[in-house]
Amino acid sequence: MPLYLLTDELIFPPPCRAMDDGLLAIGGDLSVERLLLAYSHGIFPWYSDDSPLLWWSPDPRLVLYPHELHVSKSLGKVINKRLFDVTMDTAFREVMTACAQIDRPTQDGTWILDDMIAAYCRVHEAGYAHSVEVWQAGELAGGLYGISLGRSFFGESMFSRRSNASKVALYYLVEHVKALQFDLIDCQITTDHLVRMGAREISRAQYLTELAHSLRYPTVQEKWIIRG
Repeated sequence: MPLYLLTDELIFPPPCRAMDDGLLAIGGDLSVERLLLAYSHGIFPWYSDDSPLLWWSPDPRLVLYPHELHVSKSLGKVINKRLFDVTMDTAFREVMTACAQIDRPTQDGTWILDDMIAAYCRVHEAGYAHSVEVWQAGELAGGLYGISLGRSFFGESMFSRRSNASKVALYYLVEHVKALQFDLIDCQITTDHLVRMGAREISRAQYLTELAHSLRYPTVQEKWIIRG
């Protein structure tokens, strides 16, 4: 498959033309318009500081259906004991920065670069990107962030500075999107951690079909808050 070079025109090649590893296109920019277009077609940016801007659409795709979240007994105890305070959309930039800085044994460096943080903060300000913050003793202990379109949430990254903090963030995200009648949470790339919590792989074709159905519903551009 050829690798597509993007221009200033807001257009992407069909995801089915991605290479075997999911790489679809190179170039373009991180404008709000391009990012939203990408996600609406099952495409996302992922690159390092020594590479150009790369766009991906992997096959298979890891997704978490909200009703399939697996909450272990130990996690259930943590949630019931309310060991953490949880908020939404109160510290988006801080969550992104923490995701960029957290040490990940399987990764060499980070793909959440300064221009990515600036770009997703603009998407957040436009009402399409959201964060879940987990606090302990007034300090940010964990969290996650991603983009919301229609009835889909596109998870980008999560981090944990305290045991179970990222799992708690995911639990509250799922509870929130269930209340909004969301269809799925896109987890992008398969990890053992997310599989243990109920995520599973589906084909890119199935993912795109389900995404198209989800996008029939309007996107609510408002700040997320913990309810109940």
